[in-house]
Amino acid sequence: MGGEIGLSESMEDYLEVIYHLSQEKGFARVRDIARRMKVHMPSVTGALRTLSRRGLVNYEPYAVVTLTAEGDARAGRLVRTHTALRTFLGSILGLPETEADENACRMEHAISRETRTRLIEFIEFVEQAPQGPRDWLKEFAAARRKRRRRPARAARGSSRRKN
Repeated sequence: MGGEIGLSESMEDYLEVIYHLSQEKGFARVRDIARRMKVHMPSVTGALRTLSRRGLVNYEPYAVVTLTAEGDARAGRLVRTHTALRTFLGSILGLPETEADENACRMEHAISRETRTRLIEFIEFVEQAPQGPRDWLKEFAAARRKRRRRPARAARGSSRRKN
């Protein structure tokens, strides 16, 4: 993603967890990261060494973990992207909260910086727009419900061949 150090999805997930723990406590500990990610502590240690070498976290064995300025900025972008995707999938497309969150987690690693920027701009527009756009969201939800109730007969009938 344009000029940023390439990280695997797993490393990005570690950054996000450290970011959230830092927001909650001011720092993260290896055991807290392991618990949150449901992984073993040696896996966390390996990830922290990698993130430290890349200048994204401050890590020394047996000490608390903090994000560097670059790590904080990168993690903040990941969290904003995840939040925007979850909002889009849940509030706009109407997916259940758990499904929206799970899909957002997978998608956040794959979209480009430009896609992320436009998505966030769109979500902000929808959330801050006057009542008009909210009407089309309601209309979209109603159209989805209507489409689901429509019998599949028409689709099946059009594909049949008469001999």
